[in-house]
Amino acid sequence: MRHRRDRQNAGQRRATATERTKRGERSSLIGHMIINRKDCRPAFGLSMGHGECAKSELRPAHRKGNFSSPTSRTTFFSRTMATLAPSAIKQASRLASKSALTAAPRHGLQQLSRVASAPVQRTAGKKRSYVTESKRDNAQVQTETAIRLDRKELEKSGLTITSENGSTEHVSPMADVLKAATIMDEGQRPIYMDMQATTPLDPRVLDAMMPYYTGFYGNPHSRTHAYGWESEKAVEDARQHIASLIGADPKEIIFTSGATESNNMSIKGVARFFGRSGKKKHIITSQTEHKCVLDSCRHLQDEGFEVTYLPVESSGLINLDKLKAAIRPDTMLVSIMSVNNEIGVIQPIEEIGKICRANKVFFHTDAAQAVGKISLDVNAMNIDLMSISSHKIYGPKGIGACYVRRRPRVRIDPIISGGGQERGLRSGTLAPALVVGFGEACRIAKEEMKYDSQRIKFLSDRLLNGLLSMEHTSQNGDPNHFYPGCVNVSFAYVEGESLLMALKDIALSSGSACTSASLEPSYVLRALGNSDESAHSSIRFGIGRFTTEQEIDYVLKAVTERVGFLRELSPLWELVQEGVDLNTIEWSQH
Repeated sequence: MRHRRDRQNAGQRRATATERTKRGERSSLIGHMIINRKDCRPAFGLSMGHGECAKSELRPAHRKGNFSSPTSRTTFFSRTMATLAPSAIKQASRLASKSALTAAPRHGLQQLSRVASAPVQRTAGKKRSYVTESKRDNAQVQTETAIRLDRKELEKSGLTITSENGSTEHVSPMADVLKAATIMDEGQRPIYMDMQATTPLDPRVLDAMMPYYTGFYGNPHSRTHAYGWESEKAVEDARQHIASLIGADPKEIIFTSGATESNNMSIKGVARFFGRSGKKKHIITSQTEHKCVLDSCRHLQDEGFEVTYLPVESSGLINLDKLKAAIRPDTMLVSIMSVNNEIGVIQPIEEIGKICRANKVFFHTDAAQAVGKISLDVNAMNIDLMSISSHKIYGPKGIGACYVRRRPRVRIDPIISGGGQERGLRSGTLAPALVVGFGEACRIAKEEMKYDSQRIKFLSDRLLNGLLSMEHTSQNGDPNHFYPGCVNVSFAYVEGESLLMALKDIALSSGSACTSASLEPSYVLRALGNSDESAHSSIRFGIGRFTTEQEIDYVLKAVTERVGFLRELSPLWELVQEGVDLNTIEWSQH
């Protein structure tokens, strides 16, 4: 009888709880438990509708039963929770049951509260620091302990191999140069000389970015609270810094993910907007543009547009007369890059802008390698669209900008649709930390451009003079119109890929990072008229803000030794040394 009466009482309690749930009385969901809220911090990740507290305690609401023993408390919790459906309440039951077996409920929950609130405790008096302190010599590469492949040391090393019959044969150490080059002494990282691929993040930029990863995390497009306002202000300040660097209005700066997106947006956007009328269907670009520009033009050709790919001179410069002759009545856009990413040639942007403005043609320039390195003014140069990248000027990766002129207005079709951010031209939530870092990088570049230019020019002359003093070496591109931080040199009778492998202690490139996986010779160097052999033997040296004189001297010494060593392995070099003209040799085909 007693058990039957207990079951009836339990059934009545479940019916009452269900009825109260339907009426929305959330306090009855807890049944025989009452939560005393003494604090507003979250406790152990449960969700009961009103936010749990760090110092919550569970106590019985009715004193009829005896809950002093662990078994009775466990039974009480299990019976109560069996009537509750929400998953959050079931989770609370499991936690409460575990705590009941070892200690009183109040004590168990206080322990959980301490665990939950532990991460937010800070030691009083300590100042928060986002960046560790940098000491004077920490940022410099220790070139003295970096790997060296000196010829004399290699000749002294005894390398042997074991043949199939078990005999040991002596092998020249020269044959194992590529393998030996991969061994790094004392774990030193290579000297970085690939600044056209990317640049290291300036520590001052990182300092500006860090608060927007922690405290200032608001969505800059949220207009209803302070979190959004402070992020929006930071974004607009960065926009001002970028516009100031190129002489533009802040409203003309559209944030993108990088220069590749900016190039696509500029070329495809203008073409598709003006192409709808059917009157403008022609685009002009050059053969030495970045791959994203060339691919964008090829996609437009598939859509019915006509594209003229202008050849360049042997110096890499555009012939202005050929540009004038290529402009037609239906030409809508001319796209010429400011500074070439492989050979560093600086195009006559101001003259090109005047030609385009006189013919009422929009002018777009890919300035990823130029902004922050050479002086640019979009108004003086009559530039209508410009692509900018952050990580080329010591800023963070993943952020860039597109300058779109407002007067006279340039109309483009957006390639990303959505919430209408960035004047409706590029929808999507901005990343405040990246934008702030981009803006800070532009601010620093403008302030230090004169000093950086003089220093990089000094280091470039030091490197270039040393490289050109070697036999059968030549600079690619116009020696009088190139950015000093990009030095491209061909080493005759040396395979470029072999030289890169032999220079494992130096981070170099034979061309664009976007096409570095391809074994084809550089299309930029072939457009200059270089042979495939010359294009294959070319190496690009990138000099930047943090490059040191010691690194330049080490690179010169290493390149000189290893180029000489690799040439000795080439049979062509022996013929050249004997005075044989290779062009007079008739090669037999097998």
